[in-house]
Amino acid sequence: MTSIKINIKNCNNLDLASISLAPQKLNIKFAPNGTGKSTIAKAVLLGAKEDQSLLNELMPFKLRKDNPDKKEPEVDGAETLENIICFNEEYVSLFVFRPDELLSNSFDIFIKTDAYKQRGQEIEELVSNIKQLFSENEEFESLINTLKEMGNAFKLSKTGLSKASAGMKGLSSGNKIKHIPAGLESYTPFIQSDNSVGWIDWQTKGYDFSDLSDNCPFCSSDATDKKEQIKKVGQEYDKNTIKNLVAIIGVIEKLGDYFSDDAKERLTTITSLKEGLKKEHEDTLATVKKQIDNFTENLENLRTLSAFQFKDGEKVSEKLPSYKLDLQFFSELKSIKMQDAVDPINASIDKVIEQAGQLQGKISQQRTEMKKTIERHSKDINEFLSYAGYRYAVEVSGEGEQAQLKLRHIEHEEHINGGNQHLSFGERNAFAIVLFMYECLSKKPDLIILDDPISSFDKNKKYAILEMLFRRDAGLCLKGKTVLMLTHDIEPIIDTVKSLSNKFKNQISASFLRLNAGKVNELDIEKNDIQTFSQICGNALDSSRDKIIKLIYLRRHFEITDNKGDAYQVISNILHKRESAIDTREAKGTDDKYPEMESTKFNSGCNEITNHISGFSYDDLLKRIIDPAVMKTLYNACLNGYEKLQIFRLLGLDSGNSVIQKFVNETYHIENEFICQLDPAKFDIIPEYVILECDKILQEAGN
Repeated sequence: MTSIKINIKNCNNLDLASISLAPQKLNIKFAPNGTGKSTIAKAVLLGAKEDQSLLNELMPFKLRKDNPDKKEPEVDGAETLENIICFNEEYVSLFVFRPDELLSNSFDIFIKTDAYKQRGQEIEELVSNIKQLFSENEEFESLINTLKEMGNAFKLSKTGLSKASAGMKGLSSGNKIKHIPAGLESYTPFIQSDNSVGWIDWQTKGYDFSDLSDNCPFCSSDATDKKEQIKKVGQEYDKNTIKNLVAIIGVIEKLGDYFSDDAKERLTTITSLKEGLKKEHEDTLATVKKQIDNFTENLENLRTLSAFQFKDGEKVSEKLPSYKLDLQFFSELKSIKMQDAVDPINASIDKVIEQAGQLQGKISQQRTEMKKTIERHSKDINEFLSYAGYRYAVEVSGEGEQAQLKLRHIEHEEHINGGNQHLSFGERNAFAIVLFMYECLSKKPDLIILDDPISSFDKNKKYAILEMLFRRDAGLCLKGKTVLMLTHDIEPIIDTVKSLSNKFKNQISASFLRLNAGKVNELDIEKNDIQTFSQICGNALDSSRDKIIKLIYLRRHFEITDNKGDAYQVISNILHKRESAIDTREAKGTDDKYPEMESTKFNSGCNEITNHISGFSYDDLLKRIIDPAVMKTLYNACLNGYEKLQIFRLLGLDSGNSVIQKFVNETYHIENEFICQLDPAKFDIIPEYVILECDKILQEAGN
């Protein structure tokens, strides 16, 4: 398949980065810290979105103030990737270790497989006649909403109806729209208008200004004899009470003939009371509310009818008749109009009952597949946790679509809420990336990005994660998916491309990213590019490199092979800039110094070095090494950062920067080499910022 080419321009520290992705493979991009790996991940993610303005958050700081060429962040090539999911710190913080479940929407991710969805679609088709009555009938949909509005207007308490509910607030003082209090008759047209709530609000607000003058706050004419009347409007009427009253009357009027004649008459009486509610009125309203709540619950069960409404072992043919709506148990709603509304529903249920056998079979199949999926995923995750040395296990808890992925410690039976407060940083990251994998399997993105996912783990845990993510059946892991892994850790490449290449076969595409002057170049990594350091030393000694560079590699070769013989002693002396060679293998004298190296041993060492470095001369090389000008010239001539640092250390300059000095020292010593690694002559693995700092120190030393 054709590779995916992505060009990233003017994003954070990157002027230009061009990367290539092999479809349906794990694309590992190895790069030193500071290269811009997270910028690449975010740029690809944002570049695939329709709203390209989102890329503006990656505008380089150097262009935010002075940008004469009007440069903007750009990403070309990602637009074909419609769906991208990225694993990074933001993903972990937003979606993993939720208070009530390990991963947001864990049911959809872990259980709702393609097979589950297919079976669900088949079940939907069998009950579609019932659901269509809801989706294709606007009048019936309006009825349900109005019934809910009526039910929600009243809240039940232990003693009956809650006085705090909107319906009770509206009716508790009686209907003052119909029954105008004495002395306010002149306001009748306003109080009984369609906008009575607005008028009352306007009137009561105006009274707040009546103390400023004897004039009317509305018309500015003399209102001395009307102040009490204006005040009484606010005393008798409350905007919110009237609003609730108008609302409940409106709902009852909309339901109208859906109520029985008796219920409609009683409700009309209640909403027309002058003095407010009595106990018998509240009992009537409580009965109406209970029946409406039960009735709408039955309707909602029908509208959302699914396999989960049938318990294990429950016969569909026996359960379905209970869904039929029998108005004899809803006396308040027993009317001709309501009967006409429910008859088609009951008839559609009868049709489904005729297919009860098929429905029973589909439900049983879906239930069985769901159990197998839960068992398989739980087993896989728990095996990973065990192999990685984590003393936790996962379980799926809850019924039906309320099922959630939960965490527990293997020494404790109860579930742990979330997990953030119990898991270490490493445990959270390892767990999170596995949960992320399952979300990818559920959502099937075009591209999966892993932003430095496993660098912080030890070798065993790194491989356990790679095994979980890429070494199982393709439908159960990320094998065969297009994955971009950005990392500063070489070990995943060593494992997948060289050490265990037979297990990963043709799944991996690896490359090295090098940042130089704002541009990222990509270099493919093949199996033969990963070498032991002995091989790398051998390559260097067979090259046309400067003799001093070769001498450094030869010293490292002797260290790796634990050969501290005569040749090693000679090299160590020349690199320590000693005119007279000493022998650190001998005991120190009374002056606490090592004795001079015997001439026979010195000559033997020089001869052995000559076998590796033609034309070797201790004196000639020593003169060059102790000459700062020569060494600076050699430093500038080095073609890679690795060798530059070896020469920089021989210069003996004080960097004044402990971080840089530590980096230089660790690069110089053999104990920091991997058994296998990339040849630094081909892959310039030293971060650009380290070399730039060394360049700066060298330049300052010359001034």
